[in-house]
Amino acid sequence: MTQFKTSQGDNTSIDDTKLDALRGALRGRLLMPTDDGYDVSRTLWNAMIDRHPAAIVRAAGTSDVMLAVNFARENDLLLSVRGGGHNIAGKATCEGGLMLDLSAMRSVRVDPAAKRAWVEPGALLGDFDRETQAFGLSTPTGINSTTGMSGLTLGGGFGWQSRKHGLTIDNLVAADVVLASGEFVQTSATQHPDLFWALRGGGGNFGVVTSFEYQLHPLGPQVLAGLVVYPLDQAKQVFEGYRQFTAAASDDMTAWMILRKAPPLPFLPAEVHGQPVVVVAFCWIGELSKGEQITKPLHSFGKPYGVHAGPMPFTQWQTAFDPLLAPGARNYWKSHDFMAMTVDVERILCEAVAKLPSDECEAFIGQMGGSTNRVGVADTAYPHRDAEFVLNVHTRWREAADDAKCIAWGRGLFDALTPHATGGVYVNFMPEDEASRVAAGAYGPNFERLSALKAKYDPANLFSQNQNILPKA
Repeated sequence: MTQFKTSQGDNTSIDDTKLDALRGALRGRLLMPTDDGYDVSRTLWNAMIDRHPAAIVRAAGTSDVMLAVNFARENDLLLSVRGGGHNIAGKATCEGGLMLDLSAMRSVRVDPAAKRAWVEPGALLGDFDRETQAFGLSTPTGINSTTGMSGLTLGGGFGWQSRKHGLTIDNLVAADVVLASGEFVQTSATQHPDLFWALRGGGGNFGVVTSFEYQLHPLGPQVLAGLVVYPLDQAKQVFEGYRQFTAAASDDMTAWMILRKAPPLPFLPAEVHGQPVVVVAFCWIGELSKGEQITKPLHSFGKPYGVHAGPMPFTQWQTAFDPLLAPGARNYWKSHDFMAMTVDVERILCEAVAKLPSDECEAFIGQMGGSTNRVGVADTAYPHRDAEFVLNVHTRWREAADDAKCIAWGRGLFDALTPHATGGVYVNFMPEDEASRVAAGAYGPNFERLSALKAKYDPANLFSQNQNILPKA
């Protein structure tokens, strides 16, 4: 007999013959705590998460997903679902339950003539970028190549192309889904359109997606991108320059800001390493010949410590932040949406960054607007179609002994910024302790509809290990 946690948090025993039958039916593997590969499957990007499922189904395909979902439902087991394993809340794994690991399902198939890509749920952004860029195509995704395509998409998804082509979900054409009932369905604007609506921003609440179909757009393969690193004491003129630049920017231009201590980047003098800085990160996806003139103002907000910018393959730019976001560190995030980067927001950020609790903590400002705001609030589950900026307080450190001070810094900065924010939050940036923000913050006017659809597609809340939407009574 093997002990499992139920969906209600109680204990239950599963006869080993049932587990043997499941193991024999799988094309992939059933991993128990003593098996090779168990620790690899349960280990996530955020080192703060250290949970031990009673068993892991490492799926090889849709049939394995259906078997795992049916097994969990029929035995009333706590079920978690892992795609890329990058989500800050760490809901991909569970303590004592059944974990469904999709990370082996990493196929990306491109039809360059139709400008379509079909992507399995374990694929990472790096997988997607390499396959699509082979044909000079892409669709908006995130900024870190080790992020999972599945979680990114289900929460909304934004990055360097979003001002031109919208969110990731705005480019989702169709999806294959295994429901809580174990039924396999195909969704699109014409097939199960209510489920398709909910998938576009509603997270993993409504089923397990086994294939995503995306609309692709011409891109690159070279873009003009880079970093301009300014001293923190020049923040006033940098922020003012940034406000003016972003207000006038075309949809081909995206500029973000990062406030942190300077990492040991090779283009920065050694004496700058560890100093507080304001970094402007930018990507121009328009005609390359125009890019240098368009991006020139970003270099003259002040006197930079250093600049690394120029034409480069988009796949290279997508990995630029990977060293700063590698797995193995402890991470805690807090996030707000903003209509503007006001002088009050600037002041609060600069004061906080002058007192960073670790060398890896940062606050980054992602520019939104453009095409992301040309979709109706009710057109997808993601409702934040008026946000001009998303700010993420990214608290990152190495030792458990520093948990309290680092988390307190992140929460303190979040609280100080709250009066200046919209009240909305991007669901993929929410840590585990923000369940109270799901209704009003993450989904706002769309929450009631999502709750009703949850009751339709997952009335027993089998898919509860997420930023959970409770089924409407």
